[in-house]
Amino acid sequence: MIPKPPPREGPLGFLYIHPFRVQGISVAGEVTCVQVPELDVVFDIGACPRAMLASKFCCLSHGHMDHIGSLAYWCSQRQFQGMGEGTIVCDARIADAVHAMMAGYVALERQKTPYNLISISPGDEIEIKNNHVLRCFETEHTCPSIGYVVVEKRTKLKPELMGMPQEKLRELKERGEEIVNHLEVPLVAYTGDTLPGAHLLNPLVMNAQVIITECTFFEPEHKERATVGMHMHIDDIAEWLRVSTCQSMVLGHVSRRTHISYAIKRIEEVCGPELASRVLLLMDHRANKARYERQAAEAERKERELRRR
Repeated sequence: MIPKPPPREGPLGFLYIHPFRVQGISVAGEVTCVQVPELDVVFDIGACPRAMLASKFCCLSHGHMDHIGSLAYWCSQRQFQGMGEGTIVCDARIADAVHAMMAGYVALERQKTPYNLISISPGDEIEIKNNHVLRCFETEHTCPSIGYVVVEKRTKLKPELMGMPQEKLRELKERGEEIVNHLEVPLVAYTGDTLPGAHLLNPLVMNAQVIITECTFFEPEHKERATVGMHMHIDDIAEWLRVSTCQSMVLGHVSRRTHISYAIKRIEEVCGPELASRVLLLMDHRANKARYERQAAEAERKERELRRR
């Protein structure tokens, strides 16, 4: 009998949460890389599937190898594929170590891979595209760690000035008067690995349209293990959902010891039907495929209706 071939690698987890795609791989202790192509970012880079190369910004939550192990490869392949220098965003506390890691590859390869590195601390922000900024917030893990929220900055004419002629508005502006209100709309929040805590109650984080977070432990008897490892338990997710206004909460970092069907069962038990309806598992390939097919069918139906008009 000849030996069996190696197991096939599974597909990327994929979700469409209008108007964002959330795609990647996240398995506790093995690999996490989660991309939102519309925002040009990939959060963490424990592995580097080809799709990840398209994002200009790689935002690191912390330095554990399952979250950072393919960083040099991501930078190298972007350059090799003619996509330009990648920009690494990381916690200021690990910036020197990231530079040192990249320097190690220079010594090994005898060639330099170009990259940009932006170090960031809680409260700092960088612009990633027009009117969109990436803002950092603190998290709590077994090593220095941070999370990110992508915020869209909007301006809206003050209500009392609605209907005023344009020349009058220009006159007020030229006099130095503020004629608009400045709004910050949180779009996508990413926590990386973290304990629950006050940092998750930051209004921009808990009210983001999409929250991408971790849930490593689902078993009722594993709450203490979650605390020791500084990870999230499904009980923590349920508590957070009760105060969050997010449209969808995407859970990653489920370990291989937890079967997806068991995770779904526990989400429904602990969260209840209403809250559970907002929870999506990044690596639940079967459910996510069925969900996408329903979305595609509905979009096609609406398009046919428009063509009939």
